Amino acid sequence: MSADLPRLWRVPLLILGMVSLFGGTAAGLLRLGWNFPLPGSASVLDHGPLMIGAFFGTVISLERAVALGARWAYGAPLLAGLGGCALLAGFGVQTGPALLLAGSCVMLAGSLAVYRRQRALHTLTLVLGAASWTAGNALWLAGFSIPAVAPLWMAFLILTIAGERLGLSRFLPPSPVAGKVFAAIIALLLAGTLAALSQLAGAGLLFPATLLALAIWLLKQDIARRTVRQNGLTRFIAVCLLSGYVWLSIGALILLSAGGLVPSTAAYGAGLHAILLGFVFAMVFGHAPIIFPAILSVRLPYHGLFYLPLIVLHLSLVLRVTGTLTAEAQMRSMGGALNAVALALFVFGLVVSVWRGAPDSARGMSR
Repeated sequence: MSADLPRLWRVPLLILGMVSLFGGTAAGLLRLGWNFPLPGSASVLDHGPLMIGAFFGTVISLERAVALGARWAYGAPLLAGLGGCALLAGFGVQTGPALLLAGSCVMLAGSLAVYRRQRALHTLTLVLGAASWTAGNALWLAGFSIPAVAPLWMAFLILTIAGERLGLSRFLPPSPVAGKVFAAIIALLLAGTLAALSQLAGAGLLFPATLLALAIWLLKQDIARRTVRQNGLTRFIAVCLLSGYVWLSIGALILLSAGGLVPSTAAYGAGLHAILLGFVFAMVFGHAPIIFPAILSVRLPYHGLFYLPLIVLHLSLVLRVTGTLTAEAQMRSMGGALNAVALALFVFGLVVSVWRGAPDSARGMSR
């Protein structure tokens, strides 16, 4: 196996992901009616691909490449990051989707390599997540609409998070019965993505119903239920996780109340953002103190201000979801703007924390 990539070379890949995060956030604000300058020649329709594929695809595949320790695996974040740049440059019809598809294929190969090293349910779940992203990208490139492939892209993020949490549960492993229930939920979730693609009446109910089951399973089984009683960083991570599971439940219930994945309804937007912002970004906030030190080989000293972007995220999402469901456009727009503030506070907090930990990291490397 080839040697790992030097950590300084990982920084540009991470920056590519952050560029897509900024562009995707700008596109989202523009969709909400804010006169926010959109970078490059991207369209407001690129909001989802920039956030899910170009940002999360870059960051998640970068983490996977670091775990694998093979230089070829870094092709995934590079291609995904370049795909985001192509979308921002206005090359979204073919070039952007093609680059994202290529990146997801490399990540799928890396996930399979990890699974071959450790054949377990959680690594298999990570493979299925990467496969979902790849399938969604392939269908998007083939001409399917973004709402049509959205369940596959969501499955990529949800399965990745579920697999990571299951892997970390080795400190409090689920019972054999709980493990079988988890496997059944994952199988039904994948079936739900296929059912949603069929666009048959009622077929879209399976996907949110399975998300609700997964949220209940995670709330019951995750070690965060115990670690939330501790202090400092451990408690912060647990609060992020548990609050994220609550938003996953809320999003699933909203989608179920609307009859499933029906893009023309207000509940569709509310449910998707409850999941993709409330659940997914709460997981990002909680895992960042673990992921970024692993990627960049730096310390991320804990500070109580870590809670600030999390609190702003949750309060802003309450405004946004409520405004969407009640057709209060001003409340919805204000909630969206505060969503962006929460993400900006998160990125700023990461930069400051890395800067604070840099001297300690340098001392550790010199020993």
